[in-house]
Amino acid sequence: MGYDYGKSMALIIGMTDTDEKVTAASGRISTQEGTALSIWDKSQDAEKNKKLIEKVTASGHTSTVEHTYFNIAFQNVSAFVEQFIIEFRLASFTVKSRRYVNFSDAGFYVPDFGSGEIKDSYEKHMSEMFALYGELCDAGIAREDARFVLPYCLFSNFYCSVNGREFLNMLGAMLYGRGARFPEIKTLGEQLLKQAQEKAPGITAEFNARSEARAADFADLSFIGEIPEHSKEPVELLSHTENGALCVARNALIEYKNYSTAQAVKIASDKETASKIIRAVVKSRRPRALESVNYTLRFNNVSLSCITHFARHRIQSIEIPQLTKTDRRSYIIPPVLLDKPELLEKYKAAFEKTAEEYERLKKAGVPGELLVYYQLSGNTLDIVTTMNARQLLLFMRLRSCNRAQWEIRNYAVEALKLLRGAEPEIFCYYGPNCYVSSCPEGRLTCGKAAQVKEQFKAL
Repeated sequence: MGYDYGKSMALIIGMTDTDEKVTAASGRISTQEGTALSIWDKSQDAEKNKKLIEKVTASGHTSTVEHTYFNIAFQNVSAFVEQFIIEFRLASFTVKSRRYVNFSDAGFYVPDFGSGEIKDSYEKHMSEMFALYGELCDAGIAREDARFVLPYCLFSNFYCSVNGREFLNMLGAMLYGRGARFPEIKTLGEQLLKQAQEKAPGITAEFNARSEARAADFADLSFIGEIPEHSKEPVELLSHTENGALCVARNALIEYKNYSTAQAVKIASDKETASKIIRAVVKSRRPRALESVNYTLRFNNVSLSCITHFARHRIQSIEIPQLTKTDRRSYIIPPVLLDKPELLEKYKAAFEKTAEEYERLKKAGVPGELLVYYQLSGNTLDIVTTMNARQLLLFMRLRSCNRAQWEIRNYAVEALKLLRGAEPEIFCYYGPNCYVSSCPEGRLTCGKAAQVKEQFKAL
């Protein structure tokens, strides 16, 4: 295709094959006479479609834009960009896995420091981190543990598919919102906007004019002093719906039996009956009643690598601190290194040296937008997420499994303990797939289903 495979870029590699026609037709169907197909026939003129879409979206009816889809390839962008992009939860992502792929020769992003001396020290430092990663891999350390020393400037490659509405939201954040202050993100946003204006002129019409009035992405809490204090517990249950078991059982009775509220509450108030109802809901393919209860959890000292696993669960409200706020001296230590003192010392030294470089350059006046790359994948942050019980069921099925990465599995198990303590009638049925129903892993199964079932039964 003539692409430069070494260049950092974001390229729209695909788009709805009907271009903007479906978006234009959807803009007409709510106000015009005719069937869906007759209106479709009227929506074949690109210039007329452009004018209509511009008119409809200008009045705030942007849901019509969701009918146009974009497929984007992000090539050799930093892991920092990856983290920024995957937080757009109405998009689909597939990322080159750092658990399975060797990143020794992946390369890394080099920002424009405006100083040859700083650039040289940056490249030297990052090369040392990659060399340590290679040394850990060569010593038999699993890639999922060695990856913690990879700097967040490492090249990431991934695909993103997104509808037009969320795409515009993404572009707004890249060019006018929280990403605009970061040169790498802004450059990629400019690339995407230019391509989108050519491919979808109606959808992107007046984009810049509308985006200039964009509200700030973050609340201004500068009036509160910054005195960081880290929580010691790995997981905290901050809040949850009261009487969750009663809510789930009651709502299931209304949905399936059409009982009055009073009847449903009376039946659901019997714990044995409620337990049977909840079990039936959990075992079903469409457990809508579980969506009626919500749980807010705080996960402390989560590695940047692990945060990407959390962020991939899209039906949640997740709050991740800005990566400019990362404490460079707070980091995770994989258990496998505890009995390898020589490698452990090198591992710790990598984080200490990165923190020292960060502090040295910060004192020298290098802006935080460039120093964001001076953090390693094992540096940690605290995050907060709110999920309903249905999403938590999926989360536990995937993340408490023996095949899950060990860090997020530990968090999942600790969270499940707290949830069972708060709402045992619901969460006694939660665990990995083999506990909830059956193992779907095929030849990749751990082969310990019976043991795992007993473990989670007694959790």
